[in-house]
Amino acid sequence: MAPPSVTKSLLTSCRSKCGRGLLPLVLGPLSLLALFHVTSKTAFQVSSRQLYSFEVVNEFPHDSRAFTQGLVYGGNNTLFESTGLYGQSSVRKVHLQTGQVQALHEMDSSYFGEGLTFLGERLFQVMWKMNKGFIYNLSNLTKVGMFTHGMKDGWGLATDGEVIFGSDGTSTLYTMNSKTMKVLGKATVTSNGYQVSHLNELEYINGEVWANVWMSDCIARISPSDGTVRGWILLQNLRQGLLASVPTGVDCLNGIAWDEEKKRLFVTGKLWPKLYEIELRPFKTRLQRTVEDLCLSRYRL
Repeated sequence: MAPPSVTKSLLTSCRSKCGRGLLPLVLGPLSLLALFHVTSKTAFQVSSRQLYSFEVVNEFPHDSRAFTQGLVYGGNNTLFESTGLYGQSSVRKVHLQTGQVQALHEMDSSYFGEGLTFLGERLFQVMWKMNKGFIYNLSNLTKVGMFTHGMKDGWGLATDGEVIFGSDGTSTLYTMNSKTMKVLGKATVTSNGYQVSHLNELEYINGEVWANVWMSDCIARISPSDGTVRGWILLQNLRQGLLASVPTGVDCLNGIAWDEEKKRLFVTGKLWPKLYEIELRPFKTRLQRTVEDLCLSRYRL
């Protein structure tokens, strides 16, 4: 493990050069844990929260230059995606099967694109290090408005069709009025007595808010009413498999999209050349370490 001074330097470099993209690779050994066939006598028993592994159902091409920050399924085999990095941020409409960008809105170089969701005929997007966001016409990605929000920063967005949920990189899950973007409520996200910080890209699925946790290959399944993590999806093997075939340029897991009609779950990551359709499988074995060690930057309550 790198000395604290080196780790701090790497963290500072990551934040200044790529927004939030390199640190998961720096901390790669955490992702190399043997998750699926552990026989150690010292392994921890799985907790009462449900843990999930996965099965890849389909693989689709994805723009390897897209620093994915927000992802949402728009119906008819169409995805909407928000990408980040200064000078490279965009909102785009993407064909699922081919990965082809069908429409593109390139953002001003002063903006760093983040979370994305849509409600009705409007797309909502937030910015990193800002408390404002933009509204786009769903059909042609024309910018039609701007809003401010009460989060400390802009990381992730999702909606249940009535309110909008947001994350700002802390352990707080926000609930906002979809018309005014004023904060209606907050919940501290916790797992087994630990705060789940670095909540990132969000998706609303079957009454839960699912969140990528930055600096991990984990997705938290969160109760929006009280912030309790109901389950964890462990995707370490997905990224490690991708790294085996594409050893350079791949960044962290980030991007969850849900096809409500066909019950399809899609995931991808920053600068990933592939987007995956996966099905979840209950995790029935033991882990060498606790799920908190795998998935959290831990802050004890």
